[in-house]
Amino acid sequence: MEAQDAEDAPRGAGTSPLRYGLGMFGTSLPINLVKGSMFYVYVELLGLDAAVYATVYAVYGVLDALDNPVFGYLSDRTRSRWGRRRPYLVVGAVVLACTTIALFTVPGPVADSAVGLVVWFAVFAITTEMADSLINASYGALLPELFTQERRRATANAVRQGAQLVALVVALALTPVLARGVLGPEGSAVGYGRLAVVFGVVAAAVILWTAFGVREDPALDAEPRPQFFRSIGQVLSTPQFWTVGVVNACYGAAMALVLGGLQLYVDHTLGGSALDASILQLVVIVVAIGMLGVWAGVVRRKGAAWTWRLALPVAAVGFVPLYFATDLLTGILAGLAVAVGYSGVLATNDLVIARVLDADAARHGVHRSGLFLAAFGVLGRLNALVTAGAVLSLAVFFGYRSGADPGPDPGQAFRVYLSVYPFALLLLGTVVSRFIRLPAAPDAAPDAAPDAAPDAAPDAGPVTR
Repeated sequence: MEAQDAEDAPRGAGTSPLRYGLGMFGTSLPINLVKGSMFYVYVELLGLDAAVYATVYAVYGVLDALDNPVFGYLSDRTRSRWGRRRPYLVVGAVVLACTTIALFTVPGPVADSAVGLVVWFAVFAITTEMADSLINASYGALLPELFTQERRRATANAVRQGAQLVALVVALALTPVLARGVLGPEGSAVGYGRLAVVFGVVAAAVILWTAFGVREDPALDAEPRPQFFRSIGQVLSTPQFWTVGVVNACYGAAMALVLGGLQLYVDHTLGGSALDASILQLVVIVVAIGMLGVWAGVVRRKGAAWTWRLALPVAAVGFVPLYFATDLLTGILAGLAVAVGYSGVLATNDLVIARVLDADAARHGVHRSGLFLAAFGVLGRLNALVTAGAVLSLAVFFGYRSGADPGPDPGQAFRVYLSVYPFALLLLGTVVSRFIRLPAAPDAAPDAAPDAAPDAAPDAGPVTR
């Protein structure tokens, strides 16, 4: 590992791709508990009206989108003896642990008060997402800055995504059984609160371990500090910001729907139990982990851009079988199709974004990965509006309002929620991806042209990987 690090010296020298990549286990653990169980806990168990949930979720999504550029800008401008990114990882780790615990530990008097429950949900949902944004603005910026060659970057990213998938196993697949059987009774939110304590502490420890192992390139401190409004203008004028950002937002919105609705899909559509929900999620995630290596191999052979464009339609089609599943067995078979495409997008999405960041740094002479990623994050965080609209549609079209008032056909409601909506979003992302010209890989030949979309004119230059 040390020999590999030397290849990128001095940038990232001494930073292990393994240690950096494993940090994503810590960043993913609490936020996936939030994405996977917040809807279930507040609407199904605590009785918060789905329409009210959707309204609060929309507001919090907009606020969360607005704070992303601020955190990215601060990270890019920071100059300290601890580095630019590390201070935000350290502070964010502690805050994220505390807010996640509070979000899932609702005091009895608050849970019994309609107004109190809404306020508690709004405050801690927003602060948890803010802490997540603070961490990821810096953590994500480290990938292109520490690992400058695409193949080695792909290795670090594979570790990252593998760590995220392991976190998904714990935070999604194991959560229903742990929270509704081991740590608390079925039909109660108590187990989720206890699990949040465990996840929060473990996540903070892992993030801190990664933060203190990062060795940032001190030469980057000599670059001029980016100016906020000028930088925003340059980011917004970059064509790939809008195109890649829209595709990323479509993918993020689709997965947000799946994570938030899967426990309800198992309960209402498949007629399953907490154990069934855990089994389905475990199978999907384990297969996705196995497929990650396959997709990484395709990236090495065909390049990130080509593989990305293949993975998106595969992911879209993978959601179709979920509509026809009727029990755990058919749900698992459908989930396997989801796992294949999901893993492919995981293996390539960050590599595509990293190319855009590289090109921006080369064009303007300053590394502002934090701000650029935060700008991408604005589009991504606004997928909360899509989620809010999807939740609201459950009340409007299917009559589902809460666990106490599920409407006439909650099974069909969550069949559409978990299959039709994600398919439509990824289909849109697939179409947009066909019209994107990506910058060349950082280790491409000097005379290589930017990646050309498949429909580009013949004289657009050779396609680079």
